Amino acid sequence: MTRRFVVAALALALTLLAHLGPAAAGTRSWQHVPLPDGVRPQAALNDAVAFGPGLAWAVGTDAVGREAPGFPLLLRWDGTAWQRQSVPGADRQGELLSVAGTSPSSVWAVGRDTAGGTRLLRFDGRDWHESRAPRGVVPTRAVAGGGEVWLIGSRDGTQALLRWDGRSWQDVPAPPGSVYGLHVLARDDVWAAGATGTGAAVSHWDGREWRQTIVDGFPRAAVGSVLAVSPTEVWAGGTAGFVGGPAGRPIPPLLVRFDGQTWSRVSLPADFGAVTSLAPAASGSLGWVAVSRSQKWGPPGSTPPLVPGPDFLAWNGQSFTAYDEPAVAGEGDSQLLQLAPVPGTETVWSVGRAAGPENTFAPRVQRFD
Repeated sequence: MTRRFVVAALALALTLLAHLGPAAAGTRSWQHVPLPDGVRPQAALNDAVAFGPGLAWAVGTDAVGREAPGFPLLLRWDGTAWQRQSVPGADRQGELLSVAGTSPSSVWAVGRDTAGGTRLLRFDGRDWHESRAPRGVVPTRAVAGGGEVWLIGSRDGTQALLRWDGRSWQDVPAPPGSVYGLHVLARDDVWAAGATGTGAAVSHWDGREWRQTIVDGFPRAAVGSVLAVSPTEVWAGGTAGFVGGPAGRPIPPLLVRFDGQTWSRVSLPADFGAVTSLAPAASGSLGWVAVSRSQKWGPPGSTPPLVPGPDFLAWNGQSFTAYDEPAVAGEGDSQLLQLAPVPGTETVWSVGRAAGPENTFAPRVQRFD
């Protein structure tokens, strides 16, 4: 009787695991996701945004030669596969740098032409259209959040920030130095990641002025990603500076955390590389840290002295779990990792570019599910 009970219990457990799927069974992992056949090997992705399990956008460049520029690349995830989409003015060489949106029917993409022109595209839920960039502004990144859309760019060689008011782009004063990333919570609650001449800087906009803090004062330190969980929990990631050392020396990654009063550096299981993206969990707290070109010291006396480090770090509120990206035949490690969480889920996309054969590069899309 006891034996029959145990066998029945095991059978029931296996049945439940089969119905729950791999994620619930504890086998969630990063997986390589193929791209459409029309995307050439010599391509790259720069950014992505997801609106749900059945809709995501990714942007970059395609058909890049060794000395020739490529063409804008726009991809759409339909819940099953990535599909290439037509781009207004597709005959103009260049690339798309960034994509962001407040809803599936209001998506913005920023790009540039090889002739020096800027590209600002808008999706209305059905089609992409050319939009006029603000006069004199060269946008490099679009950021959305809290129902807001902002642009990061430059005007006459100086930093420019602009906010979409529903009809036109309005200038917002920029904090000192350079801004590389934003986290927009509301019109009067914006965090900026960047750098000044004295180190990595994080600034907060309250609708009237910026309050800036140097979060790492080493030369050449900078942060490009910022995630505000609450007034007493803000994260920023980038690269730490260094003084001296041989030319070409790898730079350590930088991750800092604000507790409402002070910024503190957070230890990472990687000695070199760059924190290129932060992504929230479904709860809104920090979920993922992406470390591009991640390396760490090998065992004493090892040759070479550096070995590959973790590419993705999952944060559970107390510690990190390290993940390596899956290997892809004929390609090397990713040189850029840009995260895009799927709202309301624990699924996360990563897009970027990887080392290809003979010193080329290849597009890379990965998903944690």
